[in-house]
Amino acid sequence: MDQAAEQPRKCPGLECENDASTLQCPKCKEMGVDTFFCSQDCFKRSWAQHKTIHKSTNPLRNLFTPSIVSKVDPESGHFNPFPTYPFTGTLRPVYPLSEKREIPKSIPHPEWSQDGMPRYPYVKKNQVQILDAKGIAGMRKVCRLSREVLDVAAAAVKPGVTTDYIDKIVHEACIERNAYPSPLNYNHFPKSVCTSVNEVICHGIPDHRVLQDGDILNIDVSLYHEGFHGDLNETYYVGDKAKADPDNVRLVETTRQCLEKSIAHVKPGVKIGDFGDIIEKHAKSQNLSVVKTYCGHGINQLFHCAPNVPHYAKNKAVGKCRPGMTFTIEPMICLGTYKDKTWPDDWTAVTADGTRSAQFEHTLLVTEDGVEVLTARLPTSPGGPIDIPPASATNGAVPNGEAKA
Repeated sequence: MDQAAEQPRKCPGLECENDASTLQCPKCKEMGVDTFFCSQDCFKRSWAQHKTIHKSTNPLRNLFTPSIVSKVDPESGHFNPFPTYPFTGTLRPVYPLSEKREIPKSIPHPEWSQDGMPRYPYVKKNQVQILDAKGIAGMRKVCRLSREVLDVAAAAVKPGVTTDYIDKIVHEACIERNAYPSPLNYNHFPKSVCTSVNEVICHGIPDHRVLQDGDILNIDVSLYHEGFHGDLNETYYVGDKAKADPDNVRLVETTRQCLEKSIAHVKPGVKIGDFGDIIEKHAKSQNLSVVKTYCGHGINQLFHCAPNVPHYAKNKAVGKCRPGMTFTIEPMICLGTYKDKTWPDDWTAVTADGTRSAQFEHTLLVTEDGVEVLTARLPTSPGGPIDIPPASATNGAVPNGEAKA
């Protein structure tokens, strides 16, 4: 008998190990999905993460436009699909989205490629998969390919190109490597890559907005190849104006350092919860905040699995690092508030105050004596760190992340 079937029904709440009660999510009940929580408080606390499964209620959301849209530009045919939405910042979606890009049938597809539903078996939140030599080899290969695809996309970043063009590049680069872009149709995500501009924290949908000199852009690439997933992202400066903005640089470089400092702590026996303490301490030293809604995750044959890896301090993450486990750390850091809101597309997460956000991510393998960064940068990788300006130019922050006296 399947091991999961022998387990009592567990609460799917965020970082919750309790058994579920008879309290059912009303939206899931409408959808015919059996989802039960241990308590009302746990349900409320987990809502931001849990609601993502509700996207499947309307798989045509990204194919047809809403009933109320802005006026269509007569020259370009573009429009804002959510003109009445109270956007938190200056960024606006530029629709219509391009047609769905197809992957050849000869390339193996994940289970959600047809209906958008990742049908993962139930596992306990502290049940982490330990890979054997064959699994590790599979992860090394897909992560190397993922790095190659990100670098190809990053090389195209410049003022004047659209995020839809970046999506096209990623899509074609995946096909060239006999890989499927993992985000495509995952819970009905309409594109092959996430492109998050300025105040977008994560899950930005590529569209026809033209990148401007002074923007910052996060590109989040994930590949599925020979049964394994690789996942990484970086934030890039768009044009010289972006690098000349002290707050841009403080934000982007501190986020990069947060990831580096947390990775340096990875080794067998280290608590998963420790990474959030390291990240938040460094972010706060630069007067920045840490997003709490989204976290890193286990990754292997499953796109997202145990463990959850929070990036904020004093979290209640379960488990310790063990040799053979693979997971991501992907801190999202903000100039202003850490709180987020989601656009009506049900994907684009933005800062609640409209200030900018940056993110970096690597897929990691815990080794017998430390860590292997499976998605590590190559000598030829575009982007890379630059110096943080003096404190007088960066709202009192400290150059290059040095501790305050």
